Amino acid sequence: MTERSRPLLNAGVSFTDAEYQAFRLFLQQSCGIDLGVGKEYLVATRVRRILAQEHISSLTGLLALLRSPAQRALRQEVVDAMTTNETLWFRDAYPFEYLKQHILPAWGGQNKAARGFNVWSAACSSGQEPYSINIIIDEYNRQCLARNRIDVRISATDISSEILATAKQGTYDRLSIARGLSQERLQTYFKPTPDAHWQVKPSLQSAIHFKPLNLQSDHFGYELFDLICCRNVLIYFNAELKKRILHKIHAVLAPGALLFLGASESVSGAEELFDVVNCRPGIAYRKR
Repeated sequence: MTERSRPLLNAGVSFTDAEYQAFRLFLQQSCGIDLGVGKEYLVATRVRRILAQEHISSLTGLLALLRSPAQRALRQEVVDAMTTNETLWFRDAYPFEYLKQHILPAWGGQNKAARGFNVWSAACSSGQEPYSINIIIDEYNRQCLARNRIDVRISATDISSEILATAKQGTYDRLSIARGLSQERLQTYFKPTPDAHWQVKPSLQSAIHFKPLNLQSDHFGYELFDLICCRNVLIYFNAELKKRILHKIHAVLAPGALLFLGASESVSGAEELFDVVNCRPGIAYRKR
């Protein structure tokens, strides 16, 4: 009996259950993401271009090529294709409101401003999150006393080198700009380009440092952060990997610093490391 194949005609790709499971294993080993069941169409649509580019007709053929030590660039391309997600400005709102209303005033009022405010935007995708954070901080600095102004440094990381290049460039089309960005902020922090895009102004970019990082395997370093946003990425990991990542995040949080996760995420498996902070309507987690 031949193995059942899943034809995905709209995507132009078909593969067997065994091929799908082998690809799931490759992705989990490469970047920690567990696709789970029912994601065949996602795989088909995202690898279709790569299959055509490499003149390969099956997932089995692609996986065979990916196992070659010489195919590092292709492995990164596949990971990029499978981990790139759309995002928007000021997503979920409450982390940015809590930053504006509570975190920054407390920081600036405790004579900490001179030390600098260290932020990590993990899984930053195409850059909307770190730029949104910096907009909030710049707006705070514009309205506060000079002695309370906050010098910020934002580290923005992602596993996808392709999406990081987009984030670092800071150029967005009209559709991307329209997703959560007000006209006032658009005019203040962006400038139009000749090709009808919008470019982040250098003043907003200068405090943000983009670099690749794999949450699964990379050491997070020894730098301590006063705020970490790791949102809408832990849901893709299994429980054990999620626990390990939360322990590593805890290690690089400054004493009493906050962690923001996605609205559907929690610190399950590492509850003993954090206290819950009610941000109304969402929550954050304070390092114990």
